[in-house]
Amino acid sequence: MHQWIYSIGSVVIVSSVSIVGIFTLSLNQEVLKKILIYLVSFAIGGLFGDTFFELLPEAYKVIPNPLHIAWLVFAGIAAFFILEKFINWSITHGPKNSTVKPYVPIIFAGDLFHNFIDGIILGASFTVNAGVGFATALAVIMHETPHEIGDFSAFVHGGLSPKRALFYNFSTALLSVLGAVISLLIGNVNEGFRTALLPITAGGFIYLAGSDLIPELKTEHNIWKSLGQFICIVAGFGLIALLSYFHVGE
Repeated sequence: MHQWIYSIGSVVIVSSVSIVGIFTLSLNQEVLKKILIYLVSFAIGGLFGDTFFELLPEAYKVIPNPLHIAWLVFAGIAAFFILEKFINWSITHGPKNSTVKPYVPIIFAGDLFHNFIDGIILGASFTVNAGVGFATALAVIMHETPHEIGDFSAFVHGGLSPKRALFYNFSTALLSVLGAVISLLIGNVNEGFRTALLPITAGGFIYLAGSDLIPELKTEHNIWKSLGQFICIVAGFGLIALLSYFHVGE
């Protein structure tokens, strides 16, 4: 019962992050851009922290063969790469909507899948133990905050009204609830699903941080701003590391 309460509660909190974009309307776009890059840096540290302090250590506890873990991590990276490519290709070659910019449906479709996977990840994490679940939820919130702000801004810039952009963001976030329910149902019945998802999730987090987020930082060449980004990465990594030493509910 605790698994369900913690999982659904965490998913609801993560989903509520989708409305954070509405608060960016009052911000100057230049100010928002400066804030976002540090939030992205913090999220990178959180994703790597959850991978190396929570997901992989738990995987080594339940999977006896380290080579199996290596293959499953690679499977997670490969799966995220293939699915991201497929989504981009299918939307790009699908029907065009002349009222909005082409990237809007791409972002929307990507968010649907992304949030569904977030729900699966959160549900599976809480079936391991509460400590892993809370650390993973924190990592997801850390990367979802800049992600949702960026998506909201992109939707508005792409031709949607702020109200419609907010609806798009929130509707995709709700899919994480479905992912969590499916994960809990399967994970409590099939032990293999739960254990395999740990390194697969680690691979997905590595891909997300390394492929989608870190490139966002490479355009900054100012030494002090770059140092600020690095400090935020370390802070995100350190926060998950600290949390890993104080697991709740184990």
